Amino acid sequence: MNKIYPSADAALKGVVADGQTLAVGGFGLCGIPEALIEALKDSAVQNLTVISNNAGVDGFGLGKLLETRQIKKMIASYVGENKEFERQYLAGELQLEFTPQGTLAEKLRAGGAGIPAFFTKTGVGTQVAEGKELREFDGETYVMERSLVPDVALVKADVADKSGNLRFRLTARNFNPAAAMAGKICVVEVEKIVEVGELAPDDIHLPGIYVHRIVLNATPEKRIEKRTVSASVDAAAAKVEAQTAIAQAAAGSELPARVVINKKEGA
Repeated sequence: MNKIYPSADAALKGVVADGQTLAVGGFGLCGIPEALIEALKDSAVQNLTVISNNAGVDGFGLGKLLETRQIKKMIASYVGENKEFERQYLAGELQLEFTPQGTLAEKLRAGGAGIPAFFTKTGVGTQVAEGKELREFDGETYVMERSLVPDVALVKADVADKSGNLRFRLTARNFNPAAAMAGKICVVEVEKIVEVGELAPDDIHLPGIYVHRIVLNATPEKRIEKRTVSASVDAAAAKVEAQTAIAQAAAGSELPARVVINKKEGA
């Protein structure tokens, strides 16, 4: 069975439809199926319920589908980086089911394992537990959470072999494997496709039995969600400043408040 499709559009053809529930892998902007999200936007399907840890950012990731109003409901744990999401939700244009992050991961994992529901202490005594069954185990109260089994899972992996065995890279391994397992149909976007047998058994993070379609995207954008930089230090200038501070201290002056002397360098 050939699982490899020539494009993301082709991989979604006959799979996605109006009103479906989709699980989309990713953590922030790390490990998101960029090409599949773009193809989903181009498909113009509507009234989607999307399960994902977050909703992307404005103009990228799932943020693209929010802009085109293709999502009617989000099941997510974090939405803080998307102003359009905030606007739609506050305006009553978008439904939101907030779910604790660990609970969301377990809902997907359990769904993929064929477990219809489970009990957890997370959320007990809060709005998360409202309307849900509570039960005591060993003197502790737990809330019952239903598992998630989406119609389609769109995931991102680093490498796939032609049978669909997957290897994820670093943080992309967070929600992608669970989303892939949970979906009734799983479409995966990868950066590299290899022959069967090239992946060592211990290097396979998800077996190909969960994967139905594969599309190659060798050069994803991989946008950084929030860039943080630190100023470089001029070592020579810092050394002169430290020597000056030492001289001032020897002469009875106070050390400048911002000078920190590295004892190892001064030894």
